[in-house]
Amino acid sequence: MSIACCLPVVECVYCLACARWACQHCFHTGGYDSETWGLASPNEFEPVPRLCRLILAVYEDDLEHPQWAPPGGYGIEPRWVVHRKTYEHTGGHAPTYLLYVDHQHLDVVLAVRGMNMAKESDYAVLLDNSLGQRRFDGGYVHNGLLKAAEWLFDAECDVLRDLLERNPGYTLTFAGHSLGSGVVSMLALVAVHNRDRLGGVERKRIRCFAMAPARCMSLNLAVRYADIINSVILQDDFLPRTDTPLEDVFKSLVWVPDVVLCIQLAMPFMWKVPY
Repeated sequence: MSIACCLPVVECVYCLACARWACQHCFHTGGYDSETWGLASPNEFEPVPRLCRLILAVYEDDLEHPQWAPPGGYGIEPRWVVHRKTYEHTGGHAPTYLLYVDHQHLDVVLAVRGMNMAKESDYAVLLDNSLGQRRFDGGYVHNGLLKAAEWLFDAECDVLRDLLERNPGYTLTFAGHSLGSGVVSMLALVAVHNRDRLGGVERKRIRCFAMAPARCMSLNLAVRYADIINSVILQDDFLPRTDTPLEDVFKSLVWVPDVVLCIQLAMPFMWKVPY
């Protein structure tokens, strides 16, 4: 009898192993990470809805005539927008972003959009990483996100310094969603280490709000910069809470369908066992 008779057994064992791995890595959440933390005060949470609207505004091509504004609008003054840089301006080094001076809340804000599934450059940023590849300030960070943040800082640090000098006392806030949240988290780290290039702005004036953030830094860095980086997660949102690296999740979305398709195509031949 052909050895092909053993294939169903091998497949079952393989499927069970894959299912166990999926349960451990994809369905395990970080919901218990913050169960002992205190509740945020109203003052601490106040910027979150406002910054979420500003991040959404980054998706608009024309803020004077918005197409996807939420009820009540974006809550921003178009004339306070310094500039908006698209993928054509960044050359794919970073996602589209918006620089805005909020004179009402005394804040200079750099907002970065989430991942654009139609842009190969965003995938390149996300997948440019491996475990232990990039060290930063005694810890480890996501290599592709740090490179995007460093490019963004070099591109905008002179403008940011000028805005902070012309608006003394204003805070400097980095805000982003999804892929953009990882970029701004890295950007906050880079800004703190290069405050001299920002006119010597005090550390306490630098803030970061990462909406649905990717896990992009080691725990020691997350604790060390907890006074600056604020992670905002909606209930049981999967991607921010999974312990599986984000790039591995997206890789699995590519190879799992291919594996399933190959198995389906091979099944008719597997069952033809010669005697």
